[in-house]
Amino acid sequence: MSMSADEARRAALGEAARHWWVLLVAGICWVLISLAILQFDLTSVWSIAILTGIVLIFAGVDEIFNAVVSPGWTWVHALLAFLFLAGGVIAFAWPQSTFEVIARLFAWYLLFKGTFDVIIAVENRTRDLWWLLLITGIAEIVLAFWAVGYQGRSAALLILWVGIGALFRGVTNIFVAFQLRSLRDRPPPGAGGTGESAQVPVGRMA
Repeated sequence: MSMSADEARRAALGEAARHWWVLLVAGICWVLISLAILQFDLTSVWSIAILTGIVLIFAGVDEIFNAVVSPGWTWVHALLAFLFLAGGVIAFAWPQSTFEVIARLFAWYLLFKGTFDVIIAVENRTRDLWWLLLITGIAEIVLAFWAVGYQGRSAALLILWVGIGALFRGVTNIFVAFQLRSLRDRPPPGAGGTGESAQVPVGRMA
């Protein structure tokens, strides 16, 4: 039974590795979105709420994709997808919310994602560049607490938080994309390989 589960896991890892470029493209898109957001000159609560909703909806769709192709932590990706999509719907449904409500909504997004990134980084600390994911996760958590606790919220500051959040998402996706690419280039177990394929960041396959 354990052998069958191991084979299924390796097959899922191999399938995800073949599509590493999809995650790379998604990461690049997130970086471009973050740069575009940081160029916005929005001043109204309504416009910033809509912008926050769009970012949360995109993040939810991203997590749905992760849940489908990931060989591990599927339920976590599904939970994050639900929370992010729910947050996006809330932002669209009540766009006249105050700066404080929008900041708290986005702070929860950063807190959930940052915590998950830290856990995955620590679990995969034997991998190359695992520390990059760790630093990203810690930065997301710090930004989340700043967004919740800072009293001098303004339109410019909220846009900065949303833009940095999108940038962190892109960095995470690009990191995992190259981890998957390195997995694809390894020989499979039984063909001179060492079977290290099971050690890739299983919580973030895409």
